[in-house]
Amino acid sequence: MSAQIVDVEWKHDLTFDAHQQGRTFTIMSSPTDDPEQRAVSPKQLLLTGLAGCTGLDLASLLPKMRVPFSSLRVSIEATLSEEHPKTYVSMHIVYSVGCSLEHLESVERAVELSITKYCGVYAMLEKASQITHEVRIEA
Repeated sequence: MSAQIVDVEWKHDLTFDAHQQGRTFTIMSSPTDDPEQRAVSPKQLLLTGLAGCTGLDLASLLPKMRVPFSSLRVSIEATLSEEHPKTYVSMHIVYSVGCSLEHLESVERAVELSITKYCGVYAMLEKASQITHEVRIEA
């Protein structure tokens, strides 16, 4: 097993600096209160982690499956519970891949491999939320 270490440091109000792998970025409870738009939301970072994890899997798997693609976007729409602690009760992932329609089956297989075998973020989040997905081919 390997250990990973991150930390957050309070700056003011509800703003923290997050440190990971020698990098620093700002997080805050409500980034809409940030007029310079430099901060991100911890909950949205969770969704970003999921999109990034499964997206990296596809970017790795598709070339191995001989699927030429010109674009790849992973979008997630998530619904928060009304009561505290507010958690994501559902997430819907849309995989948009720029390739010809003849590769749809291979893209769908790559997605299945990501969500059932490779993406650790998906594996953790599916225990707490309902996650659905769809594949869109953008020829």
